[in-house]
Amino acid sequence: MGWMKDETGLDKTPANYVPLTPLSHLRRAADVFAQTTAVIYGDHKVTYAQYHARCSQLASALKSIGVQSGEVVATLLPNTPAQCEAAFGVPACGAVLNTINTRLDPDTVAYIFDHGEAKAALVDTQFMPLALQAIERMDGPAPILIEVPDAVAGITATGAHQTYEDFLATGDAAFTWMMPEDEWESLALNYTSGTTGRPKGVVYHHRGAYLMTMGTPAAWQMPLRPQYLTIVPMFHCNGWNHAWMMPMLGGTIHCCRDVTPHAIYDAVAAGVTHFGGAPIVLNMIVNAPDEARRSFDHTVKVFTAGAPPAPATLAAITKLGFDVQQVYGLTETYGHVTECLWDPAWDALPQDEAASIAARQGVAFPMMEPVAVWDESGKDIPRDGTTTGEIMLRGNCVMKGYLKNPDATAEAFAGGYFHSGDIALHHPDGFIQIADRAKDIIISGGENISSVEVESALMNHEAVNLCAVVAKPDDKWGEVPCAFVELKDGATPTEAEIIAFCRARLAGFKTPKRVIFQELPKTSTGKIQKFELRTVAKSL
Repeated sequence: MGWMKDETGLDKTPANYVPLTPLSHLRRAADVFAQTTAVIYGDHKVTYAQYHARCSQLASALKSIGVQSGEVVATLLPNTPAQCEAAFGVPACGAVLNTINTRLDPDTVAYIFDHGEAKAALVDTQFMPLALQAIERMDGPAPILIEVPDAVAGITATGAHQTYEDFLATGDAAFTWMMPEDEWESLALNYTSGTTGRPKGVVYHHRGAYLMTMGTPAAWQMPLRPQYLTIVPMFHCNGWNHAWMMPMLGGTIHCCRDVTPHAIYDAVAAGVTHFGGAPIVLNMIVNAPDEARRSFDHTVKVFTAGAPPAPATLAAITKLGFDVQQVYGLTETYGHVTECLWDPAWDALPQDEAASIAARQGVAFPMMEPVAVWDESGKDIPRDGTTTGEIMLRGNCVMKGYLKNPDATAEAFAGGYFHSGDIALHHPDGFIQIADRAKDIIISGGENISSVEVESALMNHEAVNLCAVVAKPDDKWGEVPCAFVELKDGATPTEAEIIAFCRARLAGFKTPKRVIFQELPKTSTGKIQKFELRTVAKSL
């Protein structure tokens, strides 16, 4: 052991050990990139010095209304500057950020408010009715609401709540940030889409988010001062942690409230160099009308995730000047943790073959441990590109666990790895490739939809005896829910009636787009054979 036996004086001190946190990036950027543009949205344009000051005001204002360290501050916001500022301002006062999916139904939002015990909520005016309906359904104390109007989108305040800018004005731009004493402290709370009933609360720590911001630029080969377009909703894994990353690089965030071909092409023509998005976004770009297209002379780097993109889509978008890289991850892993790391030798392959490789989920990001694919006995499957198993993940960018759900946490971490629930092949070169989705998750436009949740809504209809929901391929959304319904004797509802019934109980994207009335195929024990229904759905 030599001198290692005696490490007297070789201790952690404030000089040589600082807890890792993405908050450090903005504090540094306020000095290093003080006059560099940090955030752009319409006529809203702030430098890093101004961005830091506004985040400080938000932290100070939250403290002034009684938000304590460790308490939750929620948001119901699209990708606007307030959402970017919340990424830093909320944890800067010691609170935990809970960005809520704006597409959820009031009952689910109520559950999230209650489960996370939100002390306050920043709510876009468009989604204020959703927040108020959710509060009516809550069991616990309602969060304090701060309304965020959007002048750029022409959305004016209701006048019933304190507005965001007025709230910021009560804060101190010189507020001293409350940096974590321990990098394991909770930074954010994100809810899964809920594959078996209620969504689970995924808790992130500062260390994981910091390492995500360090690993992503290496994987994406990002330069200093990138121009980033916020297509990925910032309520999805905190926008894949990209808002926390941009200050480290002195990058500029271009906020995008509504994702349209016009918005994307306009932003790219204005200099945007990077964005992330689901395959539906790639299709939107490829199929954009002529009037939306704009010329540009630089390569735009794109991360895509949410569902494996079609090789034909990848081939088409590459010709337009977009360099697309497939990544994979989950809410429980802060977003993307595997990448299709491109080998230049593949450039010589036929286009179809190269596009097929580009659709793989790839290998682990540099801040993660190697990805494993296990069989049912917990052993590595052969790397033969044929055998399937469950994707297993391990590393610092895995969640702390599920809030108030130790049993689910223990189950997810059994064997020392996070069980993804996704089924994949393992190729000889180490690349993984998703072969199927466990638990019958439907991925529509990048949104995870629980078939169980949709089935539960259907079963509330008085005419429904049994039902099953599977994914139906869709040119625009990738997948949409397709319901197979076995009716009670004598019942004669129409497809439109069933769809309307579901739409009244579910978020719009979760509502079945087709309803097929038939007897459901079952095993001898009565289990519905969904694989048969998937085959039917593919032919519709």
